Amino acid sequence: MEMVAATKLRRFQDRAVASRPYALEIAQLLARMAGAMGERLEGRPQFRPGEGEAVGVLLIASDRGLCGPYNSQLFAALERWLRERPGVDVRFHVIGRKAYQYLTKRGRPVERFLVDPPLEEVDYRMAKYAARLLSEAFLAGPLREVYVFYTAFESMARYVPTPVRLLPIERAGERAGERSGEGAGSEGAGDVILEPSLEVLLERLVPRYLETRIYNAMLESITSEYASRRLSMKNATDAATDMQSILKNVYNRKRQESITKDLLDIVGGAEALR
Repeated sequence: MEMVAATKLRRFQDRAVASRPYALEIAQLLARMAGAMGERLEGRPQFRPGEGEAVGVLLIASDRGLCGPYNSQLFAALERWLRERPGVDVRFHVIGRKAYQYLTKRGRPVERFLVDPPLEEVDYRMAKYAARLLSEAFLAGPLREVYVFYTAFESMARYVPTPVRLLPIERAGERAGERSGEGAGSEGAGDVILEPSLEVLLERLVPRYLETRIYNAMLESITSEYASRRLSMKNATDAATDMQSILKNVYNRKRQESITKDLLDIVGGAEALR
């Protein structure tokens, strides 16, 4: 299982790392265009809080266990996040059976359980479908904000549960530059000639931005899952090897004691006959 997890980890890690520059670039482009829009941005619902009071959350966990503290850390971070928002109506959209089981056991309703395709077979179509569901729920009125809660992959030994606000979209896309330490300001927005119009480009860019953020979150989550599984299986292998060594020592000691007892019986019998 450790070797299988290591093989899949390399494959998903390459995809997750490759998706980051595109996600960062599209966020920065959206920031520049939003800055160029100015007051005209007020008429776009994706850039202002929704009319409802509920908060939508897309929670991404694993379908299987045996991945160490991956899921428990994610759920612990989710509980802390929920405690910071007492009394808020949170409506969950879920990817991953472990997340669905966790929420249903605690009586938290799940609006939509996205089970097909499984996260291990994630593709851009799934991200597009999830983005459309969340966007429709936000624009329909019941949601004030929409978050995606996933595990960000930082290294082979570090993966951090992370909430990211998808809607309303932040004006300057600040969160997109947090990980790289780069600001996403609107400098230079007026120096670019856009064709077709800025409004048309922004209309097309917003759905792509949401899809890209969700797709990157899914890739980083599955990469973090296999990194945690690989480490967990390595620790299990090491523990089993240590246990085998301990048991072998116990066995040899018992065997030596048995042989010594038999020798003592033989010597005692010989002395009795003499």
